[in-house]
Amino acid sequence: MIEEILTTPILNDRSLGDLLSLELLVSVLGDVLAAVLILFVGFILSGWAMRRITGIGGRNAHLDVTLFSFLGNIVRYAILAFTFLFVLNTFGIQTTSVVAVFGAAGLAIGLALQGTLANVAAGVMLIFFRPIKVGDFVEVNGQNGTVKEISLNFTELASIANVQIIIPNKEVWGNTITNYSVYPMRRAEWTFGVSYGTNLKHAEEVILNTIMDDPRSKADPEPFIQVKSLNESSVDFLVRVWCDNAVAFAYQADMTRKVKEAMDEAGIDIPFPTRTVFMPNEAL
Repeated sequence: MIEEILTTPILNDRSLGDLLSLELLVSVLGDVLAAVLILFVGFILSGWAMRRITGIGGRNAHLDVTLFSFLGNIVRYAILAFTFLFVLNTFGIQTTSVVAVFGAAGLAIGLALQGTLANVAAGVMLIFFRPIKVGDFVEVNGQNGTVKEISLNFTELASIANVQIIIPNKEVWGNTITNYSVYPMRRAEWTFGVSYGTNLKHAEEVILNTIMDDPRSKADPEPFIQVKSLNESSVDFLVRVWCDNAVAFAYQADMTRKVKEAMDEAGIDIPFPTRTVFMPNEAL
């Protein structure tokens, strides 16, 4: 036994260094392969989760696609964040210190980008509380249009003339929103003036019958017509009739013209401002 030990060649310093280098290389390659595998799985899983969550909103008509798209992106980035933390752990890096560094950097960036973060916060509120959604016709911050997109930073509208309008989300959430698309029915309103010499009962019948003869007019709820005011040169009727939301704009414009034509046929005078000019006698 002693002879075998004595005859066994002793590793010199160079051989020992080569062995340690080989072990280190194998260890590093193993960590790199594990990191690549974790990244691959993380990217695949995050994309799959995002598509699944986004698809829930797309498959159900009563669900908001924008909300589920937003949730899908949150889940995707959360999975990617955990994936990078696992990768750092694979290389032996303490993730607590990394998280602290990113937290401090995030605070500094947040202070520098207060306006942008305000838009993001408002975007989150818009997406979760959904005062408006894609496809609604709205009035926001003095702008009218159809909602095309609600992102984390801005809301995109298409005006009646099909012009793109971009509004920062903080201007949307922080202002009054008028949404014309929420309710299935709307009440159209008109004001019609007639001269003081007109038979008011007859004028009321002409106006109401003309409007109610249109198939878009709703008899229930009951239409409303009353004298609204006595102006300097006219007696004004206030008329309110319900109709479907989808036809409200065209309906209101059409009825304005039809009532004018009906009053002309009935001989009802519609007053308008006039001015009488007296010319002085040239002889004087």
